[in-house]
Amino acid sequence: MEKHAQRPVVGVFWMVVTGLCFVAVTALVKLNGPRIPAAEAAFLRYAMGLVFLIPILGALRRVELTPQLLRLFAVRGLFHTFGVTLWFFSMTQISIAEVTAMNYLTPVYVTIAAALFLGETLALRRLLAVLMALVGAMIILRPGFRELGIGHFAMLAAAMVFCISYLTAKMLADAVPASVVVAMLSITVTIGLAPLAYAVWIPPTWGELAMLFAVACFATAGHYTMTLAFASAPLTVTQPVTFLQLIWAVALGYFAFGEGVDIWVVIGGFVILGSVTFITWREAVLKRGAITPVSHETKV
Repeated sequence: MEKHAQRPVVGVFWMVVTGLCFVAVTALVKLNGPRIPAAEAAFLRYAMGLVFLIPILGALRRVELTPQLLRLFAVRGLFHTFGVTLWFFSMTQISIAEVTAMNYLTPVYVTIAAALFLGETLALRRLLAVLMALVGAMIILRPGFRELGIGHFAMLAAAMVFCISYLTAKMLADAVPASVVVAMLSITVTIGLAPLAYAVWIPPTWGELAMLFAVACFATAGHYTMTLAFASAPLTVTQPVTFLQLIWAVALGYFAFGEGVDIWVVIGGFVILGSVTFITWREAVLKRGAITPVSHETKV
């Protein structure tokens, strides 16, 4: 198989664009506000995002979906459904910086789960990196030193639920093309969100619909540019660029939404992301399979 030529500068550029796209996603969800319930907002984002599946319908029809594959797709769709609902809810309850920083925990959870359930070796250095990430989470949350809200617990739960989703994606990626994995996720999550959205349905305004469609556009663009970044440079080059997203999230929350700058959230986020970067580097050094997702992959 012919390998792509490595172009580090191009890879960094596309990862910067990816970060901007995902920061735009969080900004639009925050701007949309809490009037539309989280399940409904998530459903509308995914339902309108189905339009982006049109180019890959041919590939989807050609795949033989066995009962085992359908079960795996259903399991992933179920857990991702609850994950995106919790993520949308968290965005209405806590700051953008807190959501962004705690979002970095998903790759750490995946590393732990991969060792427990997929037989991946958790060497001492990777174990120390995981422990440091958990310390970073404690720095952000500071239990006992401040009051924790339901949004914090929802985001912790979202990161754990996304962990199960991405472990399932690993198993599916070994059996079907990546485009099919993405397409089936969009379809199953839309189906899964439909009854949750119906239970709390509030008629959206045209402005809210436009904003959620923009969320779908930026999320899709972010995943596409992330793919371009990975094709241009190795993860060891592109992963450190994700540090910028936390800085942008803090600046966005401060200047656009009047959120205070909590230095402990920033420090904790950098500790977590530093640990994730180390884990990514060790994966590359040991030439492991792509089990642990980069932090961007947990976005909706």
